[in-house]
Amino acid sequence: MYPTYHTFSTFPFLHGVAFLFLLPIALILLAWVIVIKGFALWHAARSNQKIWFIVLLVVNTLGILEVLYLIFWRKDKSASAAVSSAEKVS
Repeated sequence: MYPTYHTFSTFPFLHGVAFLFLLPIALILLAWVIVIKGFALWHAARSNQKIWFIVLLVVNTLGILEVLYLIFWRKDKSASAAVSSAEKVS
């Protein structure tokens, strides 16, 4: 009487295949986000960049914003340490 449409839920064995395929990808993404977010938050806190710390803590972009922060906006401690040590010698 009603037409039968074969959907993803019609074949329950595909649920297990999708789960086994997507679980490792999700775990890798989760590990990446935790590591890169922790690294970026640590640098923002050590540099006393409160606005960046809050933005990085609240916004979730799968690590994209964190990587951009670490590349472009992170304060380089080695350059400031070299300047301060050169001033002490003088």
